[in-house]
Amino acid sequence: MTSAQPRVAVIGAGPSGLYAAAALLASAADTGVSVDVIDRLPAPYGLVRYGVAPDHVKMKSVIRVLQKPFDPAEVHFLGNVPVGREDGGLPLDVLREHYHAVVHATGSSVDRALGVPGEDLVGSVGSGQVVSWYSGHPDHLGSAPPLDHPGVAVVGAGNVALDVARVLAKTADEMAATDIPDNVLAVLRGSAVRDVHILIRRGPQHVKFTPAELRQIGDLAHADVIVHDDDLLAGEGPDRSGIDDRRQHQNLDMLTAWAAADIEEGRPRRIHLRFLRSPVRILGTDGRVSGLVIERNEVVDGRVRGTGEEETLDVGLVVRAIGYSAEPIPGLPFDEASGTVPNEGGRVMRDGEPVVGSYVTGWIKRGPSGVIGTNKGDAIETVEKLLEDLPNLPDPKAPGREDLLASLAAHGVEPVDWTDWLRLDAEEVRLGGVRGGADRVKVAELAAMLAACRGA
Repeated sequence: MTSAQPRVAVIGAGPSGLYAAAALLASAADTGVSVDVIDRLPAPYGLVRYGVAPDHVKMKSVIRVLQKPFDPAEVHFLGNVPVGREDGGLPLDVLREHYHAVVHATGSSVDRALGVPGEDLVGSVGSGQVVSWYSGHPDHLGSAPPLDHPGVAVVGAGNVALDVARVLAKTADEMAATDIPDNVLAVLRGSAVRDVHILIRRGPQHVKFTPAELRQIGDLAHADVIVHDDDLLAGEGPDRSGIDDRRQHQNLDMLTAWAAADIEEGRPRRIHLRFLRSPVRILGTDGRVSGLVIERNEVVDGRVRGTGEEETLDVGLVVRAIGYSAEPIPGLPFDEASGTVPNEGGRVMRDGEPVVGSYVTGWIKRGPSGVIGTNKGDAIETVEKLLEDLPNLPDPKAPGREDLLASLAAHGVEPVDWTDWLRLDAEEVRLGGVRGGADRVKVAELAAMLAACRGA
């Protein structure tokens, strides 16, 4: 039975974790709960900082909402604290000694594979790697994709595929106005990319892009959009019967207009939307991607099947943007098929029984689906389950903050707090002023991040 002040740790300072922290804080008047948000990086915001494209400034504005619990120090931030990792940090069972409950909000960061020959060649990469690289994630400083070939293929029919294509089709000068790190900007400045092929296995009436994302590639100043749809959009266009989704109609209207557009002079770069096409094998020369064989598809009774008709794209980079899976959390059950921790409404379950004091939210709970706002309701559901259980959760062995700091020190972990992060934040804003035209420039190297946090 809980007798001490309830203490909850939220592992992961991305949207799902911060929405959970906010929901816990909302209960504090009744429960007296104390909340620590723990992240292995010195900077908060997770997916918003490292998964939202640098030129999506409006989408990043959600940070103003996510930071609110930290400003009056109602929620405590502990950054630079890896938890439950095989390569070091604080073991999960040690962390559990300091809290009544732990909410895991670590997301899904493993790129799914295409499962085609040649996928192990240099120049065959996942979108997660590319997005993390251009977003300045410290784990991906050296993960720049090869951009020395005019052709790139991006496999996928979601917004991430559009993001990757758009960033690669923009000029370095356009990207300089964003928070993109200097080392990334230097690579983009030397890019030889001229043609980005987005491969979509279904027809234009089935795309899952949001209209806002799709519209952005049509607004590019230095790239044309070329639609390859086997003339499906010609004449009366594809059958829209049964389509009652307003967004799908908006997408079809844009695609139809682009398909009919007469591109005369042309811009220096092109984004090709190739519908009813799937990759079947990646070609290589000397261990490096040198082409991609794609197959024409047809949709029969709602199912996609190959026709055997193949063509080869001249590309030096293949980016798969077909979804993500999560890494198992040591000490918790894991469902390999779904890439999630088994749970009921956020309560972690093992063999049909709750794992006492363990909860999940976000992608590690439901899989990689939804938008940033989806995490709010998801987190509230998890917190409701936690609060139901809280009166009966056992007290931790060492609930004091000094006990926690001693455990961190014993495992070689030097945390940063919210004040430390604000120093890094100020340094990034300063660098934006140095570049000129950018609100901030991300510091991407971990040692430099920590130095800024500590005022060095």
